[in-house]
Amino acid sequence: MLIIKAAGLIDVDAGTLVTPAVLRVDGDRIVGVNDGVPAGDSDEVIDLGDNILLPGLMDMEVNLLMGGRGERPPMSSVQDDPPTRILRAVGNSRRTLRAGFTTVRNLGLFVKTGGYLLDVALGKAIDKGWIDGPRIVPAGHAITPTGGHLDPTMFAAFAPGMMELTLEEGIANGVDEVRKAVRYQIKYGAQLIKVCVSGGVMSLTGSPGAQHYSFDELCAIVDEAHRRGLRVASHTHGAEAVKQAVKAGIDCIEHGFLMDDEAIQMLVDNDTFLVPTTRLADAMDTSHAAPELQAKAAEMFPKARISVKKAYDAGVKIAVGTDAPAIPHGKNADELVALVSRGMSNAAVLRAATVVAAELIQVTDRGRLAEGLLADIIAVPGNPLDDMTVTQDVRFVMKGGQTYVNK
Repeated sequence: MLIIKAAGLIDVDAGTLVTPAVLRVDGDRIVGVNDGVPAGDSDEVIDLGDNILLPGLMDMEVNLLMGGRGERPPMSSVQDDPPTRILRAVGNSRRTLRAGFTTVRNLGLFVKTGGYLLDVALGKAIDKGWIDGPRIVPAGHAITPTGGHLDPTMFAAFAPGMMELTLEEGIANGVDEVRKAVRYQIKYGAQLIKVCVSGGVMSLTGSPGAQHYSFDELCAIVDEAHRRGLRVASHTHGAEAVKQAVKAGIDCIEHGFLMDDEAIQMLVDNDTFLVPTTRLADAMDTSHAAPELQAKAAEMFPKARISVKKAYDAGVKIAVGTDAPAIPHGKNADELVALVSRGMSNAAVLRAATVVAAELIQVTDRGRLAEGLLADIIAVPGNPLDDMTVTQDVRFVMKGGQTYVNK
C-alpha cells in the first residue's frame, strides 16, 4: 500500500480545499481518502509537505505528433516520415505528462502516413509502458474535404500532386466518402472522430469561418460515429458553421472563436461541449507566418478572447484544450490560467480540466480524488482555487499508481 500525504486536496466538484490530505493507493487505484486508516509497517509513505493535491489534469485538444524541438512547419509536413513523427511525439508525450496532464485527446493529423493511425500506435506504446506519456484518446486522421482546413495542400500551399492525402488519411468528399473515412478511422483504432467543419486561422485560402462540409455530409459523419459509440469533435470557428454542426449532432466544438449569441445558446440547448483553446490567442507565434495568416490572426484572436467568456456566462459545458503545439507541449497549464483571465472562476476551470473533460470522453474512472478511481494524482505548491498559476509548477505526478515526478 502507498500512502500520499499533503497539506490539502481539492474537491473539484465542490470547489473547495480539504485539509489535510491523506490518500491510500493500491495498484493503480485510490482506495482511501482521509479515511483515518493508519499506515502499516509495510506501507510506503510519500510526504509532499505543504503541496496541494489535485486529480490528474486533462487536455482535450493536443497534437502530440506535431511540434516539439527542432520542428520547422510547414517543412516537417514533407520532411518527416512516420517513424520520425512518432519519435518526435515521444518527447511531447513525456513533457505533457510531466506537466500534470494524465489524459489527452489527440485530435488528428495532416501529414502523409500511408493510412497508419500514428496516435493510436503512440497510445498503445504508452499503455504498454514502453514510453512515458498521458493516456491518449486518439482521433486518427482528421476528416476534411479537398482544400479544407487540415488538407496540407491548403495549409501549406503545396503544388498539385504534392502531399496529396488519401481518403484513408482523412480527405473525403460527399456522403459516401465521409462514411467510408469514418469507418476506416474506427477500424484502425480511433476512439473519436474529428471533422473540420470550417476554415481556420492557419488555412491559407478562404474565410476561417466559412463552412466546409454540407449539412448532409455532417449528418453522415455523425451517424457513422454515433452508431459505433464514438463522439465527434469539430474544428469550427464561424457562427453559422457552429449552428450547422450542433444541428447535425456533433458533440464538441473546438475553438468556436466567431460564435454569436444564437450559436452559443444552441450549445447550451443541445448539451454540446466547447473546447475553446483560448490561450493560443495570446501565445501562438504567427511572426513567421504568411502575411495573410497574420492578418487572420489579428482579426480572430481578439474575438476568441471574448467568445469563451460569453459561452461560460451562458452555461456552456467547457472542457480544457490547448491545441498544442499552438502553445508549447508541456505548457498545457497556461490554458487554465488563460481561462481564469477570460472570466471563468478558478473552480470552474479546474472542473473543465477534470470532471467536465471526463464527461466529454465518457469515462467515470478519473477526474476526482475519490475511492475506487484511478490513482492519477498531481501536486502543486499552493491552492489553485486562489491562484491558478500554481498549476504551472507541478511538483508531483502519478498516473495509475506510478510516480513520474516527485520534486
